[in-house]
Amino acid sequence: MKNRMIFAWAMIFCLAVAPVYGQYYSKTIKAGPRVEKMTRLRFFYHDIPVGKDPTTFLIAQANITQKFFSPSPYGSLYSMDDPLTLGPNRTSKMVGNAQGLYLALSRDPTKFSAVFYADFAFTTGKFKGSSFSLFSRYPLTDFVPGPNIIREMAIVGGTGAFRMAKGFALFRASSSSAKTGDASLEVDVTLYHY
Repeated sequence: MKNRMIFAWAMIFCLAVAPVYGQYYSKTIKAGPRVEKMTRLRFFYHDIPVGKDPTTFLIAQANITQKFFSPSPYGSLYSMDDPLTLGPNRTSKMVGNAQGLYLALSRDPTKFSAVFYADFAFTTGKFKGSSFSLFSRYPLTDFVPGPNIIREMAIVGGTGAFRMAKGFALFRASSSSAKTGDASLEVDVTLYHY
C-alpha cells in the first residue's frame, strides 16, 4: 500500500511539474545586416503528360468534369517530375527538374489554367543542390499559345544558394500541342535571395 501511495504522489508531482518544464525554448535576436543578391536564370521546362516516357501523371480527377476531351480537364490533379534543360529540345543538356503538383482550373477545354506548386531543383552546374519554390496560378491561356505570350508566376522560397528566395518566373511557350498536352516552355527567372 505504501509503495502504491509513493507511486501515486510521484505521478502527481511529475504531472504537475511537466507543464512548467514542457515549454519550448525560444529567443529572438536581431539579425545582422544581410546583403541581398539578385540572380537571373534561363532554362527550358518540359511537361510531357503522354507517350512512352511521361513526366506528368494524372493522380485525381472528379467524376463530374467535362464529358468531352480536354488535355487537362477541370479539377484534375497532376503530379510532375519535369526535366529542366539548357536548350528548347527535350534532349538538350539537363540541368535539373521541377517536381510538384498542379490543379487544372479551366472549364473551357481549349484553354489551360492551373494552380502550381513546384520545386525547381538544379542537379548540375554552379547551383547544383539548390532549388527555388514556385507557388502561383498559371493564368488562363490557349493550349497552343503564341510565342510572344508571357505568363508570370511567383517564387516564394528557396534552398541552398537561393535560401529565402523571392521573385518571379516568366514562362513563354517554345512548343506545345493541344492534342497531347505536351509543352516546352522557356523560363526566365529573377530571384532575390541572401
